[in-house]
Amino acid sequence: MKRILLVLTIFTFQFSIFNSASACTNLIVSKGASTDGSTFITYAADSHTRYGQLRYCPAADHEPGEMLKLYNYGSLKFQIEIAQPAHTYQVVGFINEHQLAMGETTWGGREELAHGSGEGIDYGNLIYVTLQRAKNCREAIKVMHELVSTYGYSDGGESFSIADPDEVWIFEIIGKTSEKGAVWVARRVPDGYICGHANQARITTFPWEKGNKSTGISISSKNIKRIFDKEIECVYSEDVASFARKRGFYNGTDANFSFADTYNPLTFSGLRACEARVYAMFNRCADGMKKYEAFAMGDKTAERLPLWVKPNRKLTVQDCMALMRDHFEGTPMDMTQDVGAGPFHCPYRWRPMDFEVDGQKYVHERAISTQQTGFSFVAQCRKWLPNKLGGIIWFGVDDTYSTCYCPIYCGVTQVPVCFEEGNGSMSRYSETAAFWLFNRVSNFCYLRYDAMIQDVVKVQQELETDFVRDEATHAKRWAQEDNERRLVGELNRFSNDRAERMMRRWKELDQMLLMKYIDGNIKHEKDGKIETTETGVVRFPKQPPYPEWFYRQIVNDKGEVLREK
Repeated sequence: MKRILLVLTIFTFQFSIFNSASACTNLIVSKGASTDGSTFITYAADSHTRYGQLRYCPAADHEPGEMLKLYNYGSLKFQIEIAQPAHTYQVVGFINEHQLAMGETTWGGREELAHGSGEGIDYGNLIYVTLQRAKNCREAIKVMHELVSTYGYSDGGESFSIADPDEVWIFEIIGKTSEKGAVWVARRVPDGYICGHANQARITTFPWEKGNKSTGISISSKNIKRIFDKEIECVYSEDVASFARKRGFYNGTDANFSFADTYNPLTFSGLRACEARVYAMFNRCADGMKKYEAFAMGDKTAERLPLWVKPNRKLTVQDCMALMRDHFEGTPMDMTQDVGAGPFHCPYRWRPMDFEVDGQKYVHERAISTQQTGFSFVAQCRKWLPNKLGGIIWFGVDDTYSTCYCPIYCGVTQVPVCFEEGNGSMSRYSETAAFWLFNRVSNFCYLRYDAMIQDVVKVQQELETDFVRDEATHAKRWAQEDNERRLVGELNRFSNDRAERMMRRWKELDQMLLMKYIDGNIKHEKDGKIETTETGVVRFPKQPPYPEWFYRQIVNDKGEVLREK
């Protein structure tokens, strides 16, 4: 039997809590919570060694006996070989040709289970393989269950966001260590609600199977087809509680079993570095969130943040982008307001995140927007449009606050050069890579943040507003296209054109920021140009003083040396 070995390359993921920064944040939006009936998931992939690029894998037919080699996401060493199905679907980043989209955050969980059995499929490959094999959320859950049951699961605790044009789900899993496979639970987010996760398990108690009218069922090979019954809103591995009892993690009843409390018990860092980010998203679009502030700030005895909330307004794609841009503004954790932000209110703190002074331990905040983001996206799925046109991954690189989300259709067959795999790396600079251009801009902004970020946001909003408007106009027209080849050609041209426009505009921004803010000055600008006198001489720049509180800090520290005599 012929065996063809295929290599599946994925990004390198590294995670931990406070010491090297918890990574990744997800928002999940049901179609009833959006203005136009879209479903959304967002994902910020945060790592100090993560390079931002967009992976493309074409659809393919496979011969009997054809195998797929999987390489571990961290070490890139050979992990496992699995059988290919007869056909696999096209995948662009984290969305496939059927508008199935996925995201993730890692939480590790109990030390005894933190790395699974070490054998089987790791979570990164689990995402990509599932996207190649499933058409919708329920099918994705079935595929993931079958994969880890057949081949094992080599990782610890993980939360997945799963979206299709109809539904959105949160799926949480952890490896068993001593046995093949994993224990897991998945819940459908109710229509009209939003959910989120950020490196902390979030599903506590859930509906258990109780006869034919149950909304929850345990999954085994015998009843796997029941997952497609629309009344089922919760599915779980049949040993999710019994395994915990066997390992001594839990000794209560099924009805009182909490997945999160059993497999990822709350800690201060789990609240302050993780749940706080979910709180930040909810707080900006739902009422009554103030009562959860103490919980988000690390008080385990305070009222717990709910798994999902009903937003106080319907959300647009730009709302979802905005919710991924947060430094805890307006809360006691606001990173722009304490002395650590410096005189120019920079909302970033260089690592490590925890520190000690006079024997007392402290932490810097871990916000949604962070400097080490490799890439982020907003995935949009739309039921009323053909699949290749309906699914979009709004893709950006680097810090979410200063990125620009560019529309890439799930039906494209050409990834824009600026996002293309192999165009630069973390150790190889490329003039044509979006990752390096956006990092040039953001890292320069950190020097005089409060002034410079305004220039960045202005260009960001200009581009994103145009992209959203243009996409809506074109989608309405392309929905009538009955020639798939022509449609794909239009999608390629649109996505690549917007990416090129974004790169041109960002290069102009990069150059303007250098001219305008060089040497700590702020030159006068009008209509996008540096102002000069009638004779062409640059007007003398503005030299705004430091804030008064900062001068006091200087005086308190070295006033006797600096005082005029």
